[in-house]
Amino acid sequence: MSCGEPHETDCSEVLDHLYEFLDHEMPDSDCTKFEVHFEECSPCLEKYGLEQAVKKLVKRCCGQDDVPSDLRSKVMGRIDLIRSGQAVPEQDVTAAPSEQPSAAKE
Repeated sequence: MSCGEPHETDCSEVLDHLYEFLDHEMPDSDCTKFEVHFEECSPCLEKYGLEQAVKKLVKRCCGQDDVPSDLRSKVMGRIDLIRSGQAVPEQDVTAAPSEQPSAAKE
């Protein structure tokens, strides 16, 4: 993913290390680079917001240590689909596949 605009820190670097940023697992200097990038790049800021919301929801619903494996699999599968561009972030990750709206039915 890239917004097409030049940035000091490339979009792909930001997205590849987004969870390290969210989890405060990177040096302050890198955090500062990411914060500057989010100020300049609305697609990456949107992705950051989505990932942050998912983390908060999972933490609130399941705690940190007792996340059911089926929920973890659903969430991770959904994140992979969104990252690959095969799904849009607004769909409900808790709905069964038959309940989710289809982006394009053939």
